[in-house]
Amino acid sequence: MSTILGIPLPAGWSVAPLKHVTTVLNRGSAPVYVDDGPVRAVSQAANQAGGIDWSRTRFHQFDGDLRKLKGALRPGDVIINSTGTGTLGRVGRFECGPEGIPCMADSHITVVRVNSDVLDSRFAYYWLGSRPFHQYMYIALVVGATNQIELNRDRLGDAPVPLPQLNEQRRIADFLEAETSRVDRMSALRQRQANLLDEAAFARVYATVRGAHVEGGRKESGLAWLGSLPEEWRVAAVSHHFEVELGKMLNQERTQGTNLQPYLRVANVQWDRIDVSDLAFMDFLPEEQERYRLKPGDLLVNEGGSWPGRAAIWNGEVPEIYYQKALHRIRPRGGDLARWLYYCLVVAERLNVFQVQGNSSTMTHLTREQLRPQRFPFPSVPQQARLVAELDSAAEHGCAVQRLLTRQMDLIAERRQALITAAVTGQFDVSTASGRNVTDGVTV
Repeated sequence: MSTILGIPLPAGWSVAPLKHVTTVLNRGSAPVYVDDGPVRAVSQAANQAGGIDWSRTRFHQFDGDLRKLKGALRPGDVIINSTGTGTLGRVGRFECGPEGIPCMADSHITVVRVNSDVLDSRFAYYWLGSRPFHQYMYIALVVGATNQIELNRDRLGDAPVPLPQLNEQRRIADFLEAETSRVDRMSALRQRQANLLDEAAFARVYATVRGAHVEGGRKESGLAWLGSLPEEWRVAAVSHHFEVELGKMLNQERTQGTNLQPYLRVANVQWDRIDVSDLAFMDFLPEEQERYRLKPGDLLVNEGGSWPGRAAIWNGEVPEIYYQKALHRIRPRGGDLARWLYYCLVVAERLNVFQVQGNSSTMTHLTREQLRPQRFPFPSVPQQARLVAELDSAAEHGCAVQRLLTRQMDLIAERRQALITAAVTGQFDVSTASGRNVTDGVTV
């Protein structure tokens, strides 16, 4: 009995190196990008798990015979992302480009063109994207270190491919096309539910921040993004109710010293959550510690990084901790609640308030000078407390549902992979399979 990567194969199946069942096994070529050209270049970013994202492709300038273009793609070609942690190994399949424009793979993608006399391209696509092959790829076929890893062509050529009879390959591919499409529809529905839940959560926060359900008269807020407010609510600058301070500047010298303390960075501050699993350390002198030490209840807002304006409340998960300059620490001057301001920031960020006021489509920093004068609505402190409690309760319920949906999508993805692995290694007969109990009792 033949085996592949430790998995037993049915009688009559054989195994061959990939290079023996392909006519092309090469990287694409480096594009010369232009605004409009005769060829579309498919990059790793465009080669997504759900198919080629044509919005991420660009045009390549080329003069000459397109048949001689290195990396030119043909219908049925399998494409494999071949560099970089996180994207290497992602597998796609090319059929045709938009509007019939010729396409090519860039130099970070490997083109696999099968010998159709012995290997069905769809079967090859499913095998190369299966979990056993993906694991094998990272163990045996990858060279380099950290983010400089790449897929070695020669090792890839020696990689094993299961070979049932060609008609059996086609039956398996037909089965997987139908079943994975069904599974993908299930996953898309769960994702749609998650998106609707997120939209409903934002609508609830927005309505609360503008007092949409507060009875009584209303007045104009003077803020275009907010509209009218309850008459008794105040509109005031952040600095009127809160201290806004940046943390300590980091440099190489300050990563050493006798007063090393953990501190929070932009990466630690996620939306409504502070990740303390990966803390860095910096030297905070005794005379600086009072200034930069965080207290439970402090609101932290990203000043820079990948998501300016992202915010979370520090709840004291670590007894003594500090913060760096890329973060704003916001602390109430009086009784106003930092948690209320957090919800105001959620609305402002979602509505692009800071970008609009900064006259920039891409905001790379939310400076102290921008944040301090920013005006938000403020009900009375008791009303803030009541509204915040209602939002927190709804958010807790929403998060529980989101976790459930995420778990369901993870299970669907796991079962999709189990189905593919079982089919391409002959663990069940696809001619009689119904998608039930196809491997280890897994039902898809």
